[in-house]
Amino acid sequence: MPPNTTATSGDKPGKSGRKKGRKARLIVLVLVLAIIGGIAYGAYWSISTVRASFPQTKGSITLEGLTGPVDVKRDGYGIPQIYADSDEDLFMAQGYVQAQDRFYEMDVRRHMTSGRLSEMFGKSQVDNDEFLRTLGWDRVAKEEYDSKLDADTKKYLQAYAKGVNAYLKGKDGADISLEYAALGFTNDYKPTEWTPVDSVSWLKAMAWDLRGNMQDEIDRALMTSRLGPAQIAELYPQYPYDRNQAIVQEGQYDELTKTFEQSDGQSDSDDSSTGDGTGTSSDSSSSTDGSALQSQLSGLYNVLDDLPTAVGVNGNGIGSNSWVVAGKNTITNKPLLANDPHLSASLPSVWYQMGLHCRAVSSKCQYDVSGYTFAGMPGVIIGHNQTISWGMTNSGADVTDLYLEKLSGEDGYQYDGKVKPFITREETIKVAGGESKKIVVRQTEDKMPLLSDRDDELIDVGKKATVDSLDASAPDRGDGYGVALKWTALEPGTSMDAVFAIDRAKDWDSFRKAAEDFDVPSQNLVYADTSNHIGYQLPGKIPTRAKSVDGSIPAPGWDSKYKWKGYIAFDELPYEYDPARGYIVTANQAVVDKDKYPYTLTTDWGYGARSQRITDLIKSKIKGGGKISTDDMRQMQLDDDSEIAKLLVPVLKKINLDDPDVREAQKLLENWDFTQDADSAAAAYFNAVWRNILKLAFGNKLPKELRVEDQCLWVDPVNTTGPVDDTEKVRECGQRDADQAQPDGGDRWFEVVRTLMTKTDSDWWTTPDSGTRPGADHDRDKLFARAMIDARWELTAKLGKDIDTWSWGRLHRLFLKNQTLGTSGPGFLQYVLNRGPWKLGGGEATVNATGWNAAGGYGVVWVPSMRMVVNLDDLDKSKWINLTGASGHAFSAHYTDQTSKWANGELLDWSFSKKAVDDSTSDTLVLKP
Repeated sequence: MPPNTTATSGDKPGKSGRKKGRKARLIVLVLVLAIIGGIAYGAYWSISTVRASFPQTKGSITLEGLTGPVDVKRDGYGIPQIYADSDEDLFMAQGYVQAQDRFYEMDVRRHMTSGRLSEMFGKSQVDNDEFLRTLGWDRVAKEEYDSKLDADTKKYLQAYAKGVNAYLKGKDGADISLEYAALGFTNDYKPTEWTPVDSVSWLKAMAWDLRGNMQDEIDRALMTSRLGPAQIAELYPQYPYDRNQAIVQEGQYDELTKTFEQSDGQSDSDDSSTGDGTGTSSDSSSSTDGSALQSQLSGLYNVLDDLPTAVGVNGNGIGSNSWVVAGKNTITNKPLLANDPHLSASLPSVWYQMGLHCRAVSSKCQYDVSGYTFAGMPGVIIGHNQTISWGMTNSGADVTDLYLEKLSGEDGYQYDGKVKPFITREETIKVAGGESKKIVVRQTEDKMPLLSDRDDELIDVGKKATVDSLDASAPDRGDGYGVALKWTALEPGTSMDAVFAIDRAKDWDSFRKAAEDFDVPSQNLVYADTSNHIGYQLPGKIPTRAKSVDGSIPAPGWDSKYKWKGYIAFDELPYEYDPARGYIVTANQAVVDKDKYPYTLTTDWGYGARSQRITDLIKSKIKGGGKISTDDMRQMQLDDDSEIAKLLVPVLKKINLDDPDVREAQKLLENWDFTQDADSAAAAYFNAVWRNILKLAFGNKLPKELRVEDQCLWVDPVNTTGPVDDTEKVRECGQRDADQAQPDGGDRWFEVVRTLMTKTDSDWWTTPDSGTRPGADHDRDKLFARAMIDARWELTAKLGKDIDTWSWGRLHRLFLKNQTLGTSGPGFLQYVLNRGPWKLGGGEATVNATGWNAAGGYGVVWVPSMRMVVNLDDLDKSKWINLTGASGHAFSAHYTDQTSKWANGELLDWSFSKKAVDDSTSDTLVLKP
């Protein structure tokens, strides 16, 4: 029952044939009675279990450890607002309330972060636990808690843990959630007390999913087995600075002061740059030679891809939108701030909405903040307090590097011509219903764990690997090579301090000071305040490398010249404050033009399709003195305009097609406005064409490790009533995606095709004659014609021959699955725990980024996990929505009560002031000391 895997439908029992004779009839009768009895027992068991685990939301509860009464006020959606008179009481109550709604989710997360999933789910999770123990998130978190965090932060973490444990006191599993009752049938697992380190570890899991370009490093190295440097460069085009603006436009690095300094400001700067923001540098074009090493890297990717995720899609294409508009451009004359992080669709949502209010803000009680939290961690991650608001998107900064380590026997590795001993530790993995397993973790003196130790095949391959062309000075193979990871989050940090400091920041200066502690994961922080200021800050511990190294491919670990040199100082990191243009947009694009900055932040930016669309929407609204409203911001979040369609459709419409049925589909594109509404037939056909273009142009030309076979590309017709979607069936194939970089930041493939459009005879435009056998023609339009034909018949199989019945939403559906028993539990539990489908609009690299994986079908796999618009003129007029609901209890009214509104693009009122909260309160619970 692994977390975050994908459910399958299972085989449905066939109808029995006619039974003859008394014995047969008796057997049938016994079976019927057994079924009826089972259903009755199951219904009783479910109802009683569910009722036992529902939280108390009215009346009063006595909690030992509180110093004063705490009010918990919930609105009609179950969203709690907590009122207390001290910081410790506030965070203790937060722990208690989150445990009421989400403890099972919290428990699974801490078992993931500590590599103890096998204790809950048995031997199926041993491999995952081995890898997670090798990373050692909880060990780093403990070191962080013991030696790095501020005394007040520790006090808050302790208070939060006290609140969680106050909820757990006297309860067994069935009292907490239905899932524990189900687990009780298979093992004797019992929840244990919460610790402060459990909360800190969650930040490590979040950082892992947002870690940046590790997959791209592996992909580029694997590509060298089949592609040359020019072909690889075509698959990783340079960032289009001349077309898609960077985040920071007003400012540049000052070599004299060694700081980033804001300039006087130039509105709507369109300066072009020849900087190579996303391609590999000439120094990084060397290949990781040798088929053995290719297999080792491929095997490592498969290990990484199997890991459960915390908030994202295993590090692939994690993105988000955020933007802020200054008061001079809004109807309120105060800033508006919007944010919608794009993450995996999960049930319950990764976010938990909550308000934390001191009845009177003072040195004893410092918080009056509301927004999105993580169940399992105190404080508010994204939201606003009395005077400021902030949002986050993933910066994509390159904070991970893979190193190939030359092994010397069992205990050592080579470094600058010397043999150094590994630092080792033994870990014991306990397994529910099975025997414990011991592993040995090896790491270098630079705290780099040897990831390849976790797979026997990788170890065998490493013994045979050759890396001659990676580095001319490569030592003799000897005992082979291993793969080690260098990652900023494996060093103790202070991000937990930053969470609390941001929550109580009052202005730009205190906000930036707080951001200085936000070391991992590196995020784009947007800012607005009630004093009519807006800003942007890039925080994070971002490494500096030698000039000949850009982190784009694995590096030789035996040579110190490839070692990280240090970290970029906070004062050197890009920022922007009150830019003259009056808005700031972040959507995973380049942070700053390369010619304005001396450091390589990453070689793998998003390509700016979403960010530029948001910029264009803002500019169109404020043109001629126009003003932007809160609802305008909401409408921008829902924009589903397709940039790649604007490029391709004019060409597709001109292609001559003989088949009248295909021509009929082609006509759908003639009057299409390039928007991807759920009811659009044109959007359905175009996306099918786009998918087949990717398959034909790139699917059979990439190295086999990066390809997906035809049987995985062609899925069964959509079952519009069944519980299984396209992505589930593709994952059963267990193969990589032909368009690996598509998730969320999928505009890389848009940029690849854009740059190839004028090269009509490129080798990439070779159309297969049949199957996967390459043909002789290099003709773009022939490949496009083939894609249009294939798309027509693919949709005929999925949606029917009558194009009048086609719609994008029938293909593009969201299924919400409980991330443990809802994906791998018994069928009746999947039915109880899961929800859906919802038919959605939007798509790849649109502002409304309801992402799908072109190699595997059209089902939605990542989404705007929440949406918010903060009104700094009147905070009570701010709006918010969550993907699911406040509760993690399957039969609660608040399990998915926000989802349909989310799917329709609606936002809920976001009460903040005492009066507004009181007016919206449905239930009040008093926690008494």
